[in-house]
Amino acid sequence: MLLLDELKVELEGYRKDMKELYDILNIDKAKEEIARLQEESGKDGFWDDLENSQKVMQTIKHDEATIESYNKLNEKLEDALTMIELTMEEDEDEETALEIKHDADRFVKELEAMKLTTLLTGEYDSKNAILTFHAGAGGTEAQDWAQMLFRMYNMWAESHGFKVTTLDYLDGDEAGLKSASLLIEGLNAYGFLKSEMGVHRLVRVSPFDSSGRRHTSFASLEVMPEMSEADTNIEIRPEDLEIDFYRASGAGGQKVNKTSSAVRLTHIPTGIVVSCQTQRSQYQNKDYAMKMLMSKLVEIKEREHLEKIEDIKGVQKEIAWGAQIRSYVFMPYTLAKDHRTGFENGNISAVMDGDLDGFINAYLTALSHGTLQK
Repeated sequence: MLLLDELKVELEGYRKDMKELYDILNIDKAKEEIARLQEESGKDGFWDDLENSQKVMQTIKHDEATIESYNKLNEKLEDALTMIELTMEEDEDEETALEIKHDADRFVKELEAMKLTTLLTGEYDSKNAILTFHAGAGGTEAQDWAQMLFRMYNMWAESHGFKVTTLDYLDGDEAGLKSASLLIEGLNAYGFLKSEMGVHRLVRVSPFDSSGRRHTSFASLEVMPEMSEADTNIEIRPEDLEIDFYRASGAGGQKVNKTSSAVRLTHIPTGIVVSCQTQRSQYQNKDYAMKMLMSKLVEIKEREHLEKIEDIKGVQKEIAWGAQIRSYVFMPYTLAKDHRTGFENGNISAVMDGDLDGFINAYLTALSHGTLQK
């Protein structure tokens, strides 16, 4: 039982890490804040100020989720230590010991992930994320690459227990996609995924080239926090919106394409266009489209440090060479490398299956230390 003896010592050492995490997350303060805000929410007239009441309820939800996540992780540590004690007393077989080792490894991985959340200090980091994919120039090759990225982020989100909803999807001419949007729901989804915004570059032998030549393709990913009017002081006036209804089509829209349920919103002052076609009703599609529009306006306002919404102008960077944040090379060697942090992973298959935590961790660490490369 040498394996279990060593594992017990290792896990007992993590109790100190859990205590430090407890203090960093301010669990005691979060509990006090929940109690105070719950008392406030029970007072007469609380719901009269809808903007304030929604913010209060969001704070309660966030604090409760943080406490629950910490408690579950701490329970996993104590459960693993209890199982080690029982197994050593009963002199169980090697298979049981290896199973406990697997659980312990999973605990360590989750502990590192929770430590990472302490680096999420942005105002919107705790929010859901809206991802929008655009194929670069290059036709089918770039459109296929955009679809590969779409799949990669789907797999990353699902592996982390986030809920994924396809909001919009425009098929490519022959393969892949021209553009698509995803809503990823879960605590800190935006905080983790904000690192992924930018141009992604692919180098491979094209399956669409009969001569077997190597091709370089580009696709861009836009990442925004899901916002509502309650989250911001931005007001979208009805007269500034142009609303079009049309028949849904393409991936995700097959079940609703018998009626004109898809919605396209154009924000006249800025020219921003958003659309949603994957929900079953016009109302649902319009609701999601409004959230996407609000998120875009907030993101641009934050980026440009503007005070007035009338001054917001979208910035469209070219999806091409020199602008990429990360390169994915399939040939002549295999490597995914982030150009801002220098982090790289030679297992390109794992990366394309959603193994992005190393890149995200490196970005957040560099961001907190002020060492990001421009």
